Amino acid sequence: MSDKDKIDELVVSYNRLKSEIAKIVVGQDEVIDQVCISILSRAHCLLVGVPGLAKTLLVNTIAQTLGLSFNRIQFTPDLMPSDIIGSEILDENKGFKFINGPIFSNVILADEINRTPPKTQSALLEAMQERSVTAAGTTYKLPNPFFVLATQNPIEQEGTYPLPEAQLDRFMFNVWVDYPTYEEELEIVKKTTSDQRESLDVILTTEQIIAYQDLIRRIPVADNVLEYAVSLVAKTRLDNDKTTPLTEKYITWGAGPRASQYLIVGAKCYAALRGKYSPDIEDVKAIAKPILRHRLVRNYRADAEGYSMDRIIEELL
Repeated sequence: MSDKDKIDELVVSYNRLKSEIAKIVVGQDEVIDQVCISILSRAHCLLVGVPGLAKTLLVNTIAQTLGLSFNRIQFTPDLMPSDIIGSEILDENKGFKFINGPIFSNVILADEINRTPPKTQSALLEAMQERSVTAAGTTYKLPNPFFVLATQNPIEQEGTYPLPEAQLDRFMFNVWVDYPTYEEELEIVKKTTSDQRESLDVILTTEQIIAYQDLIRRIPVADNVLEYAVSLVAKTRLDNDKTTPLTEKYITWGAGPRASQYLIVGAKCYAALRGKYSPDIEDVKAIAKPILRHRLVRNYRADAEGYSMDRIIEELL
């Protein structure tokens, strides 16, 4: 089967996947799109939204429809790194042995990730980058595929710890989960206040997910699309020949090379899910906001003049 045929097959599978997710999750099409793009791009995703918008339900539903093992870790101020990674225990017959923590799963939901101190947050850094963890000098490989889907509440800032830039940079997308529309909320209330229970079918197996991840990497990209993505990221940085007056006025810190990589991989996946065999500049623009919004640091002037991160990115596009 050629790669073109496989892309056509991926589109059919993805439409089935979205129909299955819609049995449980009402609306949130863009959020589902971005979470699935991050999974097919072998990347991680940060979901930001007020409490009660079904972020946990969404992640759980996607894990079930993809036939993947799923663990939820509730991040709290007293959580320790060993509560995530696992720890060694003394077995009277075998000596010390390592007991796997909840990180040993295909999909990890890091719930309210900013409620735990930096020491515990850093336990995720190696797992997210290397797909492995180290305990007592021994390295343990994590299952393949492996994704961290983290949630963060933008309100109730008391008792939260800002995520380190190094960890934020490891998330491909920063996805804003918004309130449902009036019609969507009506449907949510109807579904959740009756005794009706939907059962979910597995749409993609682990082997298919890995095959589609490899397929996305093989999709060709034209030079002008590569140049557009790299130029866009360069525009967010100070003191280079691509720097814009907008950047100098409102941005303290720009995006790193990982943003350029994610723009291209994400554009490939976004295009493939729409039946295109190669991405164009419009596909890069379509995913630029969730990729860049957590990689730029605005200055006090942007705050004072009401320039949101999305507005800055919109003007850079």
